[in-house]
Amino acid sequence: MGRPSARARGYDTKWDRERKAYLAVHRTCTRCGKPATVVHHRTPHKGDRHLFWSRSNWEPVCAPCHDGPCQQVERHGYHTTTGSDGLPTDPNHPFNADASHAPSSRT
Repeated sequence: MGRPSARARGYDTKWDRERKAYLAVHRTCTRCGKPATVVHHRTPHKGDRHLFWSRSNWEPVCAPCHDGPCQQVERHGYHTTTGSDGLPTDPNHPFNADASHAPSSRT
């Protein structure tokens, strides 16, 4: 069985209304500064209605940031952004599990 539809996951007309109101106040993507078009749930709600509606869990983001880095972290638990040295910057990245590779220990 596939993933339930957006409407089945709670993204209904009430959500549409609340999303629109939230983005009218929070207009800028917190990730890149472009106009926000998506309300991202910082902590995935996974059907938890309280978490779904908790505005402290909402973050205004643009579609490219939501569909890229935000979704990547939800799927994998880390992002793959690299620093100027080419190494992963996310401490949760598997490469950084070995303390000798961790960004804080680089010289």
